[in-house]
Amino acid sequence: MIPIKPIPIHAKTVTGAKESPDLSHIPQDVASKYLAPGRLNLTALPPLALYIHFPWCVKKCPYCDFNSHEVKGSFDEDAYLKALRADLEASLPLIWGRKIYSVFIGGGTPSLMSAAGLDRLLSDIRTLLPIDGAAEITMEANPGTFEMEKFRSYKQSGINRLSIGIQSFNSQHLAALGRIHDGDEARRAIDIARTHFDNFNLDLMFALPGQTLDQVRDDVETALSFSPPHLSLYHLTLEPNTYFAKFPPAIPDDDLSTEMQELIHRRMEAAGYRNYEVSAYAQTGRESRHNQNYWTFGDYLGIGAGAHSKLSFPHRIIRQARFKQPKAFIEASMAGNAAQESVEIDVKDLPFEFMLNALRLNQGFPVNLFQERTGLIINSIEKELFLAEKKGLLQRDHQTIVPTAMGKLFLNDLQEIFLPDSE
Repeated sequence: MIPIKPIPIHAKTVTGAKESPDLSHIPQDVASKYLAPGRLNLTALPPLALYIHFPWCVKKCPYCDFNSHEVKGSFDEDAYLKALRADLEASLPLIWGRKIYSVFIGGGTPSLMSAAGLDRLLSDIRTLLPIDGAAEITMEANPGTFEMEKFRSYKQSGINRLSIGIQSFNSQHLAALGRIHDGDEARRAIDIARTHFDNFNLDLMFALPGQTLDQVRDDVETALSFSPPHLSLYHLTLEPNTYFAKFPPAIPDDDLSTEMQELIHRRMEAAGYRNYEVSAYAQTGRESRHNQNYWTFGDYLGIGAGAHSKLSFPHRIIRQARFKQPKAFIEASMAGNAAQESVEIDVKDLPFEFMLNALRLNQGFPVNLFQERTGLIINSIEKELFLAEKKGLLQRDHQTIVPTAMGKLFLNDLQEIFLPDSE
């Protein structure tokens, strides 16, 4: 938690940065409107994270609704890296004096980036921002793009955590998901990751087309055989505007999906992993710091095509969204403003925004966190808290608010109670 101090709008350097870049071209009144008096009164700013979006992938998966674009031929890495730096430079007045506690490079497939390109990106970030010495710096990687030498270079450049999109070890299921790797490549990728990184996450999906309970068990056992510090286990969902939404495959019914989820939970618990968030399991002390910042309604600056930001100021909280198409993002960023949208979160929407994230935490959250992160007193949502308790979805005392077992099972219903004007 960072006590609020006046933000030096006309500062030209960033305290703690690697060197003093020339930022004289940045319009220094960018943040002035956000520092004006407003309806909120935050006594402290939350931790700040940095998210960097890399929008290209080898092939668009049929279930994917992220902002990703197939590489057709080649992409202009140099132009994109220049645009990322320009985006970050233009955003600096919004975060003057604040330290970065985690960095996440997501996509798309960031592991398509060259070793030299990744080194250049991290060098630019260190030049412009003060990075905490213990910062978690994560990069997403696709098993179909793993190269031993490239990942050795990634580690040397400063990446200290990998998040590997395995999805399954079953080659038949991987083909059905449109993945570019097979089961053997998935295992090889983990071996390479373990050679260079002691902290990594494996993404797995379940309730896949044609998947059986035994096949889920096989995937989980294979993953555990590598002793990953962190595992994310997601139920396949048919998201709008995806190929699977238009041509839905036959997936396990609700009863079988529930059995799969229960099997996963029992096995992960038996293996010593803590289910600290809806879909996340971790060994002790290996929880994702970057994602925990999201779930506790921390701040994050998002740069890159389609990236989103949530930034707090003494009297307001804003959200931003970058241009989604890579070409449009590059053009806008080089012109000085990559943000396509920038809006202040309405005070009446803050409780839902907070609960949408915090209620994902299985151990709940401290009562005082609500006021710290929203500027609202907890009594402002007393009616909603009482209703959630009455329905058996939530329990609380003077220190903690925690979703019940039923609340975790019906999380959407619990979160919706906090929508504005919800009954």
